[in-house]
Amino acid sequence: MERYIFKLMKLHRILFFITASLIVLATACTEETIATQELASTNTLSEFVPNEVLVKFKFKSVGQAGGRSITNLLSLVDGEVVETISTNAMKSSAARNGVESEVLLLVHSKVGTMEAIARFKKLSEVVYAEPNWIYTLCTKLNDTYYLNGSLWGMYGDVSAPSNIYGSHAATAWANGHTGLQTVYVGIIDKGYMYTHEDLAANAGTNPGEIDNNGIDDDGNGLIDDIYGWDFAGNNNTVFDGTVDDHGTHIAGTIGGAGGNGKGITGVCPNVKLLNAKLFGQNGGTVANAIKAVDYFTDLKRRHRLNLVATNNSWTGGEFSQSLEEAIERANRADILFIAAAGNGGSNNDTDPSYPASYPNANIITVASITSTGALSFFSQYGAASVDIGAPGSGIWSTYPITVNSQVVSDYASLTGTSMATAYVTGAAALYAASNPGATAAQIKSAILNSATPTPSLTGKCVTGGRLNVSGF
Repeated sequence: MERYIFKLMKLHRILFFITASLIVLATACTEETIATQELASTNTLSEFVPNEVLVKFKFKSVGQAGGRSITNLLSLVDGEVVETISTNAMKSSAARNGVESEVLLLVHSKVGTMEAIARFKKLSEVVYAEPNWIYTLCTKLNDTYYLNGSLWGMYGDVSAPSNIYGSHAATAWANGHTGLQTVYVGIIDKGYMYTHEDLAANAGTNPGEIDNNGIDDDGNGLIDDIYGWDFAGNNNTVFDGTVDDHGTHIAGTIGGAGGNGKGITGVCPNVKLLNAKLFGQNGGTVANAIKAVDYFTDLKRRHRLNLVATNNSWTGGEFSQSLEEAIERANRADILFIAAAGNGGSNNDTDPSYPASYPNANIITVASITSTGALSFFSQYGAASVDIGAPGSGIWSTYPITVNSQVVSDYASLTGTSMATAYVTGAAALYAASNPGATAAQIKSAILNSATPTPSLTGKCVTGGRLNVSGF
């Protein structure tokens, strides 16, 4: 009997280990060590911020929803307002559509997230209520890493070095297509090291802001947002040291400077990069993601920046109506939203992954392939919901490290759909530079229509092929 019980206990431990391993695989966003460290530093195992709710109210008059005051409605969930999510992009969108009677609030409720949502949904004054979901990261010319064969994702069949499964960026460069400094890309991620030796030349700045004068010059509610804004820390410091490794790596793949004899080069060697830092010590939230997306929409609308795309190498949580609406505001501003398919190895057609699985027309969802053309073992896929494959395994790019207590420029190889997404964002910038005035829809169509058919992607994505920018 004791032996039987021992076997049952042993079997239980084995099943627990397998289940735990599958959970880790399904929620991981990069294979890099930092993703594990970040997950370990998160104070909650929940997929959303406990006791917080995003709720949209319909107004009849200021401070009053329907026939009851906001204060009265919040009392039904023992709640208080944490923040009013009201960006310039949201306001301008409402004004254009004649909608001035709705407000999105982040509410803290003592009755708990799901109970508060259930109560809110019974109220006629509420448009919708949803959790504040937590997201996780889905984590080379005369340049050293290009010449030594490390940048396989940039090669093509006629480049030297060569790799037919690369993006063929080297062919585009050889034909004189290396991008333009008038094309901007937004990175929604961790922060990025804009002083890095391979990024400084392409670090974009907010044209409406005067550096370090302590004034909100452009009237967007943010002071001195020169290189972007840290929505996790609510300050203008978009680079806080080696914690911003993932964002720095993404930036290099999109737009690392080319031809400078150093390190790597990005898909689009001439481009301007801006940052909306979504991730802090405890991950990123949907409330901050909304503000990050709207930040770039507002920059394009009010400053007329030629901002063609945002890179979104993150995933997590369930469907969010409020984030979908923010992505749609970006769509109306002609900004592509390029998203990672996810690293859980699952089918997004049957098990949606957000934000990649939102239905907005401006989204391009990216799977990862290896240097041999295989679908990366971790990459999520979907014949109807994932658009294209791109290099994502063993990708070298810019990286910050600490040497003698100083943060210095370096390089690292990371793997994930995060990296594949950055390739496609770089492709969008490259196409926009060579085709001035191209709309988001035209850029998306060019990227998807130029995909090279690939056996491992047949039935796994919309195009059945991998990124090829040789004609850009």
